Amino acid sequence: MRKYILSGLVMISVLAVCGFTRVQPNDSANFKQDFLRLINKTRAKGCKCGNKWYPPAVPMVWNDNLEQAAQDHANDMYNRNYFNHTSKDGRSMSDRIVFAGYYFKGYKSFMVGENIAMGQSSIAEVMAGWFKSEGHCQNLMNPGFKDVGVAETNHYWVQDFGGRISFSPEQQKLIKEGKYRLIQKEVDNH
Repeated sequence: MRKYILSGLVMISVLAVCGFTRVQPNDSANFKQDFLRLINKTRAKGCKCGNKWYPPAVPMVWNDNLEQAAQDHANDMYNRNYFNHTSKDGRSMSDRIVFAGYYFKGYKSFMVGENIAMGQSSIAEVMAGWFKSEGHCQNLMNPGFKDVGVAETNHYWVQDFGGRISFSPEQQKLIKEGKYRLIQKEVDNH
């Protein structure tokens, strides 16, 4: 009898642990939608970042390459126990973003930015903190940023931003004919 009770308790414990750690199939979609909703709600009405007013900006869209860059950096900070925009191996935010597939080649303009946070336990908490911080808020309200990807690993949060503008058909024609000169300039916002 004792054996059956012990077996039953073990089974209940296993089911309880599995029940609490089971990932819902739409958790990733909810995570993305929750972030986009909070970002775009504020962008739609405008926001004061520090002493500067930022007027309404176009909504951001989710970008899987930026999400991958953010996830890789969140994992790295957690696994290697640090908190910085520069990876322990010396890579910058723009290095990580381009490596994840968010390319600048072929675009008229290209810009990237990053927000990081540590310790917050919810999307609402981390977003409130970023909107209260002048520099983080400026990234969130920057009209040049059109794309975003966010990740969290054990309370290490990374939010990567991108903005690219394509060449017009006329400009593309001039580039192909060699009549349009391209000058590259890297801009990092973090």
